[in-house]
This record gives sequence, C-alpha cells and structure tokens, in this order.
Amino acid sequence: MLKKIPIDGLFNDNHGWLNTFHHFSFNRYYNPERMGFGKVRVINNDYIAPKTGFETHPHKNMEIITYVIGGKLTHKDSMGNIGTIGRGEVQYMSAGTGVYHSEHNLHDETLHLYQIWILPEENGLKPNYGESHFKWEERVDKLFHMVSSPKGNAPIKIYSDVNIYSTYTDKEFEFQVKKGRQLYLVVMEGAVEVSDITLNEAESLESVEEIIYIKPKTKSHLILFEMEKGE
Repeated sequence: MLKKIPIDGLFNDNHGWLNTFHHFSFNRYYNPERMGFGKVRVINNDYIAPKTGFETHPHKNMEIITYVIGGKLTHKDSMGNIGTIGRGEVQYMSAGTGVYHSEHNLHDETLHLYQIWILPEENGLKPNYGESHFKWEERVDKLFHMVSSPKGNAPIKIYSDVNIYSTYTDKEFEFQVKKGRQLYLVVMEGAVEVSDITLNEAESLESVEEIIYIKPKTKSHLILFEMEKGE
C-alpha cells in the first residue's frame, strides 16, 4: 500500500519566529487520523528565524532526532551538553526520565531543520544526548543508514526499532519494505517519482510491506523512516 501526503496535507503553524509544517498531530494541531506512523510520533519541518529559538523546556520518555537542512542549530541541556550542528548533521536525545533543553538559531540566516520524535520501547530510561557531524559525502548517491535500534549497525542508536536513512542523489534506486515493516519517506529538497507517484519538496509517502522504486527528477535530498508495521 502506498499513500501520498501532499503539501496541503500538512498543518502549517506560523508563529513569526517559527514557521513549521506538521506531518502529525502536534501542539495546536490535532487530527485523530494523523497521530503518527508506527513508532514515529512527530515530524516537523521547521524554519527558525535568526537570533530566535526554543527556550528551555522539558521532555520525558521520547527519542528526539534533529536533522539540519540549512543554517546552524545550538543545543544546551540540563545534562551539561552544549553543541552546534549544521547541514546534514544530526543531534539525538533520549529524554527518558526527564531532561530540560533549549534549541536556538544564534546566526544571521534562517535555520531549516526536521524535528523528529519517536516513541521508545519502554519508559523511564536514563537520559542521553549526542550529536553526529556526518560528512556530507556519506549520503551522496548512496543510502546512508544514520539511526537504528541498539541491535542495528547505524552510528546513532536509539531505544526504538526505527531505522533512519538519508540520501542526496539524482540516481534511481529501490527500497524493499519487508513483510511486517513499513516506511515513511520525506522529500526534504528536490522532487522524485515513487512508483509513478510524484513527490515534490516537503511532500511524503507511506509504504506498507511494498517495494518502492524511487526516481529523482533532480538532485534530491530524502529522509526515510523504516520500522515495524503498526498503527
């Protein structure tokens, strides 16, 4: 089964300093038919104005991944971590029993990122933070496996059976969604055809137990979430 989520299927919430597009119910957006996809609870496409950001706030029992498209993101948290990531780099945080953090754009250009929340396999885990300054070339014309469960082989490990891949390519490729598994694909930049379905920038596709054939229409930047089949 393939299902396209067009750009007008996202919820746009513009706060001035933050212009965000929600794939699933979040904050002021509630849609009982869009509560998440498997273990993926939140995917927000965020544009953060210069010299602004999210002030210190708490999280608990959530795996949080941030992928930067453009600009720089500066993180601080109650565990004592301070760090900055840029294009193609990733920060990850297991909120576990509870953590406070802030996320800011301290620079003069708009920060563009994808904020991702994933449900953990269990609650009450010890909080953890890390950041990966991946080389851009690691995803050029290849499928780069960035995130996996502790049983997987990706450089970032989270407490959930979700695999996250990125690629920047104009080459055709296929992705096999195996039995009992499902996939959520987002076009972060560019445009592609997926099994004769056109996806433009910011649009996405759900696939359940089906091979998909991806044909970029231009050099395209994609992120893919593969996980156990679920509601």
